[in-house]
Amino acid sequence: MQQKYHQPAVKINQLHKQFGGLHALNGVDLTIEQGEFFALLGPNGAGKSTLINTLAGLLKPSSGSVSVMGFDTVNQYQESRLNLGVVPQELVFDPFFNVREMLRFQAGYFGRGRENDAWVDEVIEGLGLTDKAHTNMRKLSGGMKRRALIAQALVHKPPVIVLDEPTAGVDVELRQMLWEFIKKLNRDGHTIILTTHYLEEAETLCSRVAMMKQGEIVALDTTTNLLKTFTGKNLRVNLGEVILPSSIAPLLRSVDKGVFTLSLSDVAQVEFVLAELRAASLKVQDLQLIEADLEDVFLSLVGSNQEGKSQFSLAGAH
Repeated sequence: MQQKYHQPAVKINQLHKQFGGLHALNGVDLTIEQGEFFALLGPNGAGKSTLINTLAGLLKPSSGSVSVMGFDTVNQYQESRLNLGVVPQELVFDPFFNVREMLRFQAGYFGRGRENDAWVDEVIEGLGLTDKAHTNMRKLSGGMKRRALIAQALVHKPPVIVLDEPTAGVDVELRQMLWEFIKKLNRDGHTIILTTHYLEEAETLCSRVAMMKQGEIVALDTTTNLLKTFTGKNLRVNLGEVILPSSIAPLLRSVDKGVFTLSLSDVAQVEFVLAELRAASLKVQDLQLIEADLEDVFLSLVGSNQEGKSQFSLAGAH
């Protein structure tokens, strides 16, 4: 039985988790309200997976508390788990069942019987699995297995859904279908918690964002407010296949087929860049000044080294 609506979807108080000498989570405080579409971002090793596993009751906190819809994940594990659906990063599945059988068994684990079949059908259709409903799981393509695992997490109709890198390595068609279905679930009142390396997804879908670094939350605000706090701009310059002058190389964010994207701290740097390009006798074929995005905010908070950049990319580039 769920508790009253005023309960937050997720409540985390002073959460610490240690593995020997490693402090994976260091005093995390976080409240996610019911009905939110919330992004949890961070580079590899920031503590996101540990936080999700603790939320799912797979790990016990070293100290602090975690609750889902008012139910403590340790002392009320069964109730909290009933209210949570988790889509894992890994493609882990039972190879002995077809898609519909797998979903019915999963529903049974949560006490859902045949009366749940209408919802199972809706999930299968919403994720484009209708034609594969009677196909054995091991015969599905990677993209179809991903869809089936998403369906598995949703089959007991949990009010809180965690999507852990759900579009990693999937095609554009699946990504679009998935987000249309997930946005519908959110409109229907489900709380969505998303982790993703495609920051454009978080910027487009999520109303609020938490950014993690080394087991701590270093930023927590609405997407709009986070973007307002970053005053920098991006300068996109088409130079063709050339070598960028060393004087402006530190500003380089990315390069694609002769189009250089530079991160500027303010608009005044545009003239500096143009002067350096003229001094190097480089011809500007096209020039565009664009607003900063969530990736800029992220890199400014957790570090802008090349390793950090390689872990995140815009969804539109894939």
